Amino acid sequence: MKDWIRNSVIRLFSLMLIAGLASAEYSSASNISYDEITNAQQIVITGQVVDADSGEPLAGVNITVRGRVVGVATDPNGEFTLRVNDDPPITLAVSIVGYRTQEIEITESNVSDLRIELVEETFLGSDVVVSASRVEESIMEAPVSIERMDILAINQTASDSYYKGIANLKGVDITTSSINFQIINARGFNSTGNTRMVQLTDGMDTQAPALNFPIGNLNGPSELDVESLEFIPGASSALYGPNAFNGILLVNSKSPFRYPGLSVFVRNGVNHIDSDGDAGEPNNPRHMFESSIRWADTVGDRFAYKLNFSYSQADDWRGINYSDKNSDLNFAGNPGQNPAYDGVHLYGDDGNFNIGLLSFNQTFVQGVAAQLVASPLPISQQDAIQFAQSLPSQPVARTGYREEYLVDHDAENLKFNTSLQYRITDNVEASYSMNYGYGTSVYSGAQRYSLNNFSIQQHKLQLDGDNFMVRAYGTFENSGDSYIADFVGFSVNDAYLGTQNWYANYGGTFVGGLAQAYFITQGNTNYDPAIVEAILSNPNTLANLHNTARGASDANRFMPGTQQFEAAKNAALEGTVPDGARFDDQSRFLHTEGQYDFKNEIDFVDLQVGFSYRQYQLRSNGTIFDDGDGGVDISEYGGYLQAAKSLFDDRWRLTGSLRYDKNENFDGQFNPRISSVLKVADGHNIRTSYQTGFRNPTTQGQYIDLNVLTARLLGGLPYLAEKYNVTENGYTLESVDRFTNEFLSGNQLAYTELQSGQFTEFNPVKPEQIQSYEIGYKGLIGNRLLIDAAYYYNIYDDFIAQFRVRRAAGPIDFTAQDPATVQQNVQTAASLLSGDASNTFQLYTNLDETVKSQGAVLGVDYSLPKGFLLTTNYNWNQLITDREDQFIFDYNTPEHKVNVSFGNRRLTEQIGFNLTYRWQEAFNWTSSFASGRVPDVSTLDAQVSYRIPDMKTVVKAGGSNILNNRHFLNYGGPNLGAIYYISLTFDQFLN
Repeated sequence: MKDWIRNSVIRLFSLMLIAGLASAEYSSASNISYDEITNAQQIVITGQVVDADSGEPLAGVNITVRGRVVGVATDPNGEFTLRVNDDPPITLAVSIVGYRTQEIEITESNVSDLRIELVEETFLGSDVVVSASRVEESIMEAPVSIERMDILAINQTASDSYYKGIANLKGVDITTSSINFQIINARGFNSTGNTRMVQLTDGMDTQAPALNFPIGNLNGPSELDVESLEFIPGASSALYGPNAFNGILLVNSKSPFRYPGLSVFVRNGVNHIDSDGDAGEPNNPRHMFESSIRWADTVGDRFAYKLNFSYSQADDWRGINYSDKNSDLNFAGNPGQNPAYDGVHLYGDDGNFNIGLLSFNQTFVQGVAAQLVASPLPISQQDAIQFAQSLPSQPVARTGYREEYLVDHDAENLKFNTSLQYRITDNVEASYSMNYGYGTSVYSGAQRYSLNNFSIQQHKLQLDGDNFMVRAYGTFENSGDSYIADFVGFSVNDAYLGTQNWYANYGGTFVGGLAQAYFITQGNTNYDPAIVEAILSNPNTLANLHNTARGASDANRFMPGTQQFEAAKNAALEGTVPDGARFDDQSRFLHTEGQYDFKNEIDFVDLQVGFSYRQYQLRSNGTIFDDGDGGVDISEYGGYLQAAKSLFDDRWRLTGSLRYDKNENFDGQFNPRISSVLKVADGHNIRTSYQTGFRNPTTQGQYIDLNVLTARLLGGLPYLAEKYNVTENGYTLESVDRFTNEFLSGNQLAYTELQSGQFTEFNPVKPEQIQSYEIGYKGLIGNRLLIDAAYYYNIYDDFIAQFRVRRAAGPIDFTAQDPATVQQNVQTAASLLSGDASNTFQLYTNLDETVKSQGAVLGVDYSLPKGFLLTTNYNWNQLITDREDQFIFDYNTPEHKVNVSFGNRRLTEQIGFNLTYRWQEAFNWTSSFASGRVPDVSTLDAQVSYRIPDMKTVVKAGGSNILNNRHFLNYGGPNLGAIYYISLTFDQFLN
């Protein structure tokens, strides 16, 4: 079946390629003569484009022919020569960002010395977008909410990178795992690995095949090469397929035809200002550096190419949150004395063991009793055994190491991008593109992952015509030396003293201290359970016993910086999971898609069709997925149809689309979208839409099989649950927690608490669906005030979530009455008190209940006199459905958020500035790594730019979070602070 689908798509791709070429040739032949085909005759236009006010020549202005792919850009003197194989008349579109687009009709075959004057404009709402409907349309008339950043907005952003500047757009949520790794989200259910968003760079999905979510800008275009960004919050599956669930981000790079020439960018900066050295941050400010170079050129009228190189380096932000993840296991009411302490950014302390279980281990009991008898204490063998059986039921964790010693914080990112473009005819353009990204970063998932020497590359072939597009590309990732920080900490601890021996030593020392305390208070060691209970009920005595036990067990523990520590750390990094900490992943993602617009064949309705075939090739060699036996391939295919019609003199436009997608592991999905745009007055539009979407379980949601120490992460396909027998003597972790609380209170018959949590049937994961209702208004008042408002209401069915199950050592007979069976039940139930990857499983499944959320955005852009621009937006998001405690639900979104920007790119002929203020309300963050409260966040970014026209250079000085408000954007994320920078940009086409 997979081969048939693959071959069918290849044949379809080939047919569309041939049809596109034939259509292009036919179109050309129907309009030009044989002599024109052989270039005997051409329309030749030469001229110059200047600023209407100053008369200064404008470089880099695009002159294109309507209905053709042909076009040129003006040179540094504003001059151009355009050749077109066609008969007049033709229409030229003359455009550059910041100026009003001008259309000129050419009625002669030869036009020379054409002078075109462009008027600079601050007209709001004039952007043209393609992402909302996959065809060009005015942003004012887009049927769904959409945001756009053009070249000017990108260059004016006050953030230290244009990608971080996306956070200023309406409806955007952003999280940070590393200084060079940001994750974009919209409309709730945020995470550090957001599988609900799709990000496309020049049409290529930027998700890492193994991670299954966009990797930020690690292999995207540099600031020199990005032309625009388009962001659609909300469901977009009807046009973009699986996982375009919460939204889609399109990053468009510059065409070498439209943007030829040399440009260079250098930025120097500092971070870690007033950082906390005692907490594990650098003691002094650290230097940051980024440099990019872009070269693009045309060869004749038909061929163009570009080369981009970018490199950045910085000392990464540090995780310094040492809050106790096991605070619910607080010891004797004293949170500072929790023997099961597991710090958020401490590694090696993950997982805990209930030392009370040692009392059921006869080898331990006999060994400790023998040591007591051999000690100076006057104690009998029987009393010694009873003391060894008196360990309290108390979870204990090993001592962890700080993140600063285990995670590589030397963040770097090297990127190389290139494209070759050839215009086969005036109607058809073929291109090859390559994006490559390499570097070191940090990612927070189920654990903290150090992405060392990680690389990802993409290769794309594309054919574009006036009415069709076909592309095929592949994404190839290499995990390099990436590793799990928690695993390294665990391995270092284990190299010092094996975990089993460490706990045995802890328990033995505790028993020895207990017997000594008994002797001191009683003058003898004649075991009396009441006296033992009284000693263990004394918080101070109990704390001293635990501290003594830990001190003895950690007596010769490897300390950071020592040769022993470094040797153990390096040993952990030499092996791959499960024997070491490193991944060994070379997963791939292949995608072919096409689109055809019937605008040349049908004029009574706008009609487009498209198709898609993709395949994930999982190749983690068993270090992430259950793919150790040659890998796993997952195929998906789909297609869509979209029709639009304008009615009542173009006052009302209706658009409908329908898409079908099929993943080989799941049932096919139909996704319709219906939208309407009503022009109530010129410049005032009301939009309504009903959209549906779906997301397939991710590659991890299907096939992950990963030991993360505290649990084993398992995909939601049925064979994985069967592989580990999760339904055999299994109990939900919530019922285990209830049982544990009762057991720790002294009720050894509390195993009945488990009965309601028996896990006997696993429901395999399946696709999640969304229905989204949206109404919005976009209006332009007096060409200076732009208002954009929207309200959405989302309904989720089969919501994908994760839950945990713990498996007991054997069956529990809840109906037992006889003492022997009851005692056996107690011992069996006690095996649930401690969990690790051998008995605790975190699985993907779907919620039975419907989940609902809602929200609204309001944006106001006001163009003030003399070029000042004030932009503000308010964002509201609310989860209507109560969160289910037994599932990892991850709404993770502030309810209220505000952005305000104020700037002027031409305060004078040489000086410009921009200020951006952001505030978001505190909210609760839930994830499998760490859960807690994210406090209010407020930041101020600022920049001042200085243009040096004679040198074609712009100097910019500024900073992100210039007030240095220390904060984190996700619980378990790094501690963020200020970045101050100065940059220099040279562009030979600078106007």
